[in-house]
Amino acid sequence: MAGHSLAHQDHNLVVPDHSLVIGQEFPDVEACRRTLKDIAIALHFDLRIVKSDRSRFIAKCSKEGCPWRVHVAKCPGVATFSIRTLHGEHTCEGVRGLHHQQATVGWVARSVEARLRDNPQYKPKEILQDIREQHGVAVSYMQAWRGKERSMAAVHGTLEDGYRFLPAYCEQIKRTNPGSIALVYATGPENSFHRLFTSYRASIYGFLHACRPLLELDRVHLKGKYLGSLLCASAVDADDTLYPLAFAIVDAESDENWMWFLSELRKLLGVNTDKMPVLTILSERQKGIVEAVETHFPTAFHGFCLRYVSESFRDEFKNSKLVNLFWNAVYALTAAEFEAKVAEMMEVQDVMPWFHLFPPNLWAVAYFEGVRYGHFTLGITEILYNWALDGHELPIVQMMEHIRYQLTAWFNDRRNMGMSCSSVLVPSAEKLISEAIADSRCYQVLRANKVEFEIVSSERTNIVDIQSRCCSCRRWQIYGIPCAHAAAALLSCGEDVRLYAQECFSIRKYREAYSQMIYPIPDRNLWKESGEGTEGGCNKADIIIRPPKIRRPPGRPKKKVLRIESLKRPKRVVQCGRCHLLGHSQKKCTLQI
Repeated sequence: MAGHSLAHQDHNLVVPDHSLVIGQEFPDVEACRRTLKDIAIALHFDLRIVKSDRSRFIAKCSKEGCPWRVHVAKCPGVATFSIRTLHGEHTCEGVRGLHHQQATVGWVARSVEARLRDNPQYKPKEILQDIREQHGVAVSYMQAWRGKERSMAAVHGTLEDGYRFLPAYCEQIKRTNPGSIALVYATGPENSFHRLFTSYRASIYGFLHACRPLLELDRVHLKGKYLGSLLCASAVDADDTLYPLAFAIVDAESDENWMWFLSELRKLLGVNTDKMPVLTILSERQKGIVEAVETHFPTAFHGFCLRYVSESFRDEFKNSKLVNLFWNAVYALTAAEFEAKVAEMMEVQDVMPWFHLFPPNLWAVAYFEGVRYGHFTLGITEILYNWALDGHELPIVQMMEHIRYQLTAWFNDRRNMGMSCSSVLVPSAEKLISEAIADSRCYQVLRANKVEFEIVSSERTNIVDIQSRCCSCRRWQIYGIPCAHAAAALLSCGEDVRLYAQECFSIRKYREAYSQMIYPIPDRNLWKESGEGTEGGCNKADIIIRPPKIRRPPGRPKKKVLRIESLKRPKRVVQCGRCHLLGHSQKKCTLQI
């Protein structure tokens, strides 16, 4: 083949073999066009179409005088096309530059379809770089962008289709996962999307039967073509891992939408239990969330996310010594210890005006009345950020499916981990118990009666009541796991310290949390139309939901949804159980016994 080298061949191309032969068949004329276009790009020559209709396709090399020519015609009586005549040798030098006439938006879309199926975050800039490296062809940023848009629509459907299929999708969730909640609402004369709420029965069951009565509330803003917010309520399992319970996508974050989300969450929990557990709720305590919690969970203890509070304190005072004292105050177990740290702060700067804005009873361990089990910050924030990043270019149904895939994988992995674990408690609790037992050896134990003990150290005496499961240091009550003082008391009377941790830390509860399955949703072409509607939501038989009115403004959206560096959980300040000073444990304490 004069002027051309097969060195340009690439194993990733649609047609690995670039040779053509007389009699070669194609399923239709479109497949024929695509194959010849791929060959022209791979072998770097320009294709000129002479004739293309329902019965034939004739093309030649665009270079004047080059004999390369192919004639494809429809086979009689069948839908296929076959090559009738072929002059397969080139005498021209082919395309010399990087730009190729056949590298159209449609070709780009086909080239990236497989990768976009697995990675919707594939960027136009990456597309044009990969096409240049793999095919030796240069395409513009706009071609790459349009090709991605076209391919995304082919793989996942259009963004508009996503809203249209929501009522049917909610029906599928309830059919495949009985007991789950899936509701969608539209608004206005055009039935614009307003709200979507989902919660799987597996998560509901696990939360009510095996998780701690602790919920995190947070949201992330969506950055796709149509704006909105993803709201989430997440629990925490026995091993300190996040346990997403309920999700909503709303057209905008508003007080009204938070009130609705908490209303649905309350109904979900109230319907499934005779006695609502007293919840501890953590959030950034925006006005809308505070009002919604007070309305629907009036008995709950609603505390601040410590990341949010600490960032406010840091931004207000910009003093590293004050910030360190602040964290010491956060983790102080008693009111006396807390007030001592505040007094130290006051020597540096007057912090009282800030304390009036952020009352300590909403965040300080010493004063907060709820049980946080050592959870101070919103771990769900990072997960929501990643979900929004992964799904912002997908239609809403595919975005919800992405979340379901993640939940299913978590449930399967953790179910397997629970079944393979032979200990009494989950690994994180076992570690804390082991540390408490090791630290307990330096205490003197005096037994007052059957259940009360005095635990004596060189600095102070703590009172432990093993019947009411409390210690005067308050660590047992706050964290739900026996402290070193409690461990000393229990070991002195031959008790197994592990059995005195709260039941929510047991392997049995961990297994129960993941005992139910999240079942897959069938492919959309298998969904059956039905007149049944979603409870309180839209009936898919008589309504078509259209996208929300709020669209992304022109220009590149801001990438940073939140401070990534703030996602790191603040370190717990270690406090010695012997001398009660901060910064070291009993093992490293230099105080003479």
